[in-house]
Amino acid sequence: MDHIHAMITAVVLSAATSAMATELEQPLRPVNTFSIVARDPATGEMGAAVQSHWFSVGSIVIWAEPGVGAVATQSFVEPSYGPLGLQLMRSGRTSGQALTSLLASDEHEDVRQVGMVDAHGNVANHTGVNSIAETCELTGENYAVQANMMWKPTVCAAMASAFEEADGDLAERLMVALEAAQGEGGDARGKQSAAMIVVSGDISQPAWGGREFELRIEDHATPLLELRRLLTMARAYRLMNAGDEYMTNGEVDKAIGAYSSAEALVPDSHEMIFWHAATLAAAGEVEESLPLFSKAFAMWPQWRGLVQRLPAAGLMPDDPELMERILSVK
Repeated sequence: MDHIHAMITAVVLSAATSAMATELEQPLRPVNTFSIVARDPATGEMGAAVQSHWFSVGSIVIWAEPGVGAVATQSFVEPSYGPLGLQLMRSGRTSGQALTSLLASDEHEDVRQVGMVDAHGNVANHTGVNSIAETCELTGENYAVQANMMWKPTVCAAMASAFEEADGDLAERLMVALEAAQGEGGDARGKQSAAMIVVSGDISQPAWGGREFELRIEDHATPLLELRRLLTMARAYRLMNAGDEYMTNGEVDKAIGAYSSAEALVPDSHEMIFWHAATLAAAGEVEESLPLFSKAFAMWPQWRGLVQRLPAAGLMPDDPELMERILSVK
């Protein structure tokens, strides 16, 4: 297999050299920022998260593929480190081998900053000598953090400590690491955009699938606050999707539990309240549903019209008396 890997690597590096040459014909722009790449050994999930004073930082800095790895490429950013790094790791290279190979093909490695993690938890990062101070980089078990143009050189230490000490799933730990970096002063220019991607550890998932979370804040005065809000919203909608699946399978009690949990996460979402109510009513728990219908109708009156369409879709019993009770709530 080594000769196959060698052939694949040669092809990838040839593509990398060509891609980098094309990219370097364009004016260089600094995407100075802080980021983290990491793997959860318990679930196999891998991900990356970033914040910067740069528009749409997530569109060029963070990359991940299920069962393969995750990459953050920043400073005078070379986006091809993302897809090419993943391609090398997919071919069997460790994160360190992939990063070393790409740096060797880059005439401007001195201004690059890159972090990588592979599916086995190997991590690597690089900070070019001409990256803009303050810079830092650290690696730990299953994670790498990197930053440049920071107010303080201690941002990476803050991220590492926060990630190691945080509870919760990988997305939560990535979020906590970003918040710690900002708490340490963050980007010297301020805040503008942030992003997070978390993928499954299952390599059988397609490259475009297996995404547990994929969130981007393109332009915002407080991007981490918005990223935190969207992470909560994403969790709620995952529960809503689970509830829909339970309903499809006739597991009504599980559906009610999922919808209820989603509503608890986002209590001001009239849609989550409505579907929780509709599921209760469909399960015969009408009295429990009526206060929720009342709340949903007050927040979004159009639900009164929409609820009447549910029997024809098979989502509620075709029972005029039940419908009258629902529509009579104040």
